[in-house]
Amino acid sequence: MSSSLSNPDLIPTTEDQRTWRWYHFTALWIGMVMCIPAYTLAASLIESGMSWSQAVMTVFLGNAIVLVPMLLIGHAGAKYGIPYAVLARASFGTLGARLPALLRALVACGWYGIQTWFGGKMIHTLAGVLMGAPLVGDKLPLLGITGSELVCFLLFWAVQFWYVIHGIDSIRKLETWTAPIKIVICFVLLWWAWDKAGGFGPIIDQPSQFVEGGKKAGQFGAVFWPSLTAMVGFWATLALNIPDFTRFSKSQKDQVVGQSIGLPLPMGLLAMMAVFVTSATVVIYGKAIWDPVDLASRMTGAAVLIALIILLIDTVSVNLAANLVGPAYDFSALNPKRISYKLGGIITAGIAILMMPWKVLESTQGYIFTWLIGYSALLGPIAGILIVDYYLIRRKELKVDELYVDQGSYTYRKGWNWIAIIAFVLGVLPNVPGFLNAAFPKAFPNVGDFFKGVYTYAWFIGLGIAAGVYWLGMKGKKSD
Repeated sequence: MSSSLSNPDLIPTTEDQRTWRWYHFTALWIGMVMCIPAYTLAASLIESGMSWSQAVMTVFLGNAIVLVPMLLIGHAGAKYGIPYAVLARASFGTLGARLPALLRALVACGWYGIQTWFGGKMIHTLAGVLMGAPLVGDKLPLLGITGSELVCFLLFWAVQFWYVIHGIDSIRKLETWTAPIKIVICFVLLWWAWDKAGGFGPIIDQPSQFVEGGKKAGQFGAVFWPSLTAMVGFWATLALNIPDFTRFSKSQKDQVVGQSIGLPLPMGLLAMMAVFVTSATVVIYGKAIWDPVDLASRMTGAAVLIALIILLIDTVSVNLAANLVGPAYDFSALNPKRISYKLGGIITAGIAILMMPWKVLESTQGYIFTWLIGYSALLGPIAGILIVDYYLIRRKELKVDELYVDQGSYTYRKGWNWIAIIAFVLGVLPNVPGFLNAAFPKAFPNVGDFFKGVYTYAWFIGLGIAAGVYWLGMKGKKSD
């Protein structure tokens, strides 16, 4: 093996390392699903005019769709024991694979920062509760947050650093032990809301705004499709780097069963619970409270402390599994000789600070239309290329040893498969005008309705175009 393409963290897992059973994958997904951003997804949909049932169904459907590439790409990890960054070499080339690895890593850094910001907010709220008054102060120049918010953000960042140092097995143990606790807590929260409100409040009875007589009658499709794309985009990152986990699977059946149980249904149930609890807050507090941190801070006695501590543990477990493992491997694959999994994790944590995640969360428009849909436009084409290459070109047969050598089947032209690069660019290109309009509306106000419509389906269109171009380009080549 070439030292420029391998290190102990990137080589295929051994039989002794393949210890994950189906319940580990189910626990992993329950642990990742039960997070604050997922809890608040239904809020954005109801604010857009959906009824609670439409919002929950949109969340469930989006996750059922993204489960498909999750299982397809995860197959290679379970069969060959290789991570995503190495699997990408089969289609992009031994050097070209650094492009999809870097893109996936940077998106994960953004998510790592977002989850760390939520964790910092909880410490900030908890400190205010313990001190008897909320922490206040002037916002810092350029950053746009207070000094106390910055300190709490950095403190939570430091808490997670222990797991960065101790590796993936420490994360598996954390997820396995915390998943059952999270399920119990969800039912306790649901019972608390029902008991305090004497039932569930007015959001449950609120009709869809898209039906006749509603404010947005006949406009359901205009909201549903970008929302569905955003729901798919929520886990589009994991759909790519799921081999980072399935490479530890005991069998193919374990990863398929575990993921199928652990992803779509829990996401739908969490969205439903969020709606019910928030509906009850209208009765209890006089307004809808979608933020679980805000809700926890309004509880009284020991309940507030317990709730915030549980949310802190929850955010740590989600962030480490969903947003640390993947980029740690991806950064390692950029320069295996110098960057280990551990150093890759440290790089991830560092970039997460520099990305100032609170800026992304300033508005629903920025969160859904710029962040979620924006990065799904990048990741959809990569997923399409990986799936076509592995199933249609390779027929699930890889020469694993040659994924780690400088001169082999996956070297292509000096390490780059330009067919994959062209397919990726063509998959991304149609979504660029819509993204620029969503991210910088003042600078790009005159983007046509056609490109806005294309951007609505960013993940689907990017995946379809890239998959088709790659298949046509590779069709004439001899399958390796």
